[in-house]
Amino acid sequence: MSKTRIAFIGAGNMAASLIGGLRAQGVEASHIRASDRGAEQRDKVAADHGIEVFADNAQAIEGVDVVVLAVKPQGMKDVCQALAPSLAPGQLVVSIAAGINCASLQRWLGAQQPIVRCMPNTPALLRQGTSGLYATADVDAEQRQQAEDLLGAVGLAVWLDEEQQLDAVTAVSGSGPAYFFLLIEAMTAAGEKLGLPHETAARLTLQTALGAAHMAVASDVDAAELRRRVTSPAGTTEAAIKSFQSEGFETLVQNALNAAARRSAELAEQLGQ
Repeated sequence: MSKTRIAFIGAGNMAASLIGGLRAQGVEASHIRASDRGAEQRDKVAADHGIEVFADNAQAIEGVDVVVLAVKPQGMKDVCQALAPSLAPGQLVVSIAAGINCASLQRWLGAQQPIVRCMPNTPALLRQGTSGLYATADVDAEQRQQAEDLLGAVGLAVWLDEEQQLDAVTAVSGSGPAYFFLLIEAMTAAGEKLGLPHETAARLTLQTALGAAHMAVASDVDAAELRRRVTSPAGTTEAAIKSFQSEGFETLVQNALNAAARRSAELAEQLGQ
C-alpha cells in the first residue's frame, strides 16, 4: 500500500481506524485523504493522522487509486449518485457499508466500476478486526491486493467466492462481537449470584475470555479439541458443558446466526432500493 493513493468518503470511527492502521504500516499521510460533512470530524482526523481533509467528496477522490465508501448505509445512495460523475474509469471503489450490495452500488456508480464490498467488525477499531471481502468481475488482481492490504491493516481479511456469503460473514463476525459481549454479561451476572463481588466477577470473566481466545488462535488444534482437553470426565467443566448442551446450546447459536443472516439479506434488499 506504500504507493497507493486512497480517499475515504466519510471519516467516522471505522474510517479513522483504517487510516490509523495504514499509517501504522508506514503509508505516508500524503497518500491518504478523507472527506466528511462534519467540520469537527474532519479536524479530528487531520489532527490525529496528519492527512488532508475535504468537505467536498468529488475533490477528495481526484487522482486517487482507491475510493473507500465509509458512510452510513442510509445515505449511501445519495453519496454514490453524487460521486459517480467524478469517478475515473477503472478507479477502485471499496465499500465498508453494511447492507449495500454490489448490484446497488453498480447501479448508482456505473455498471463497469470495479467494486469490492467488505464486511468489517468493530474490533477493527483496535486493529483486531475480521473482514469478509467480495470483488466484482471488473476488479483486477492488483486491485484485489490493494483491498486486501487495506482491510488487512486492521486485522484479518478473508476473500469470498460469492457475494451472498457476506450475509453469513455478517452473522458470524460482523455481529459476532455482540454475542461474546452477551456471554461476558451473563457469566459476570452468574458469578455475582454465586457470591462474587461484581468487579471480581467481571475481571475474572474478561481475562478468561481473553485467555481462551489467545489459546484458540495460537493452538494447532480446533476449538472442539481444546474444549475436550479441558473437560475432565465427571469434573466441573463437564457438568457445565452438559448443562449447556441439555438446554440446546448449539441449536440456539445456529438459530441466532440464521436470524442475523436473514436480516442482513433483508436490509440489503431494503437499502438497495
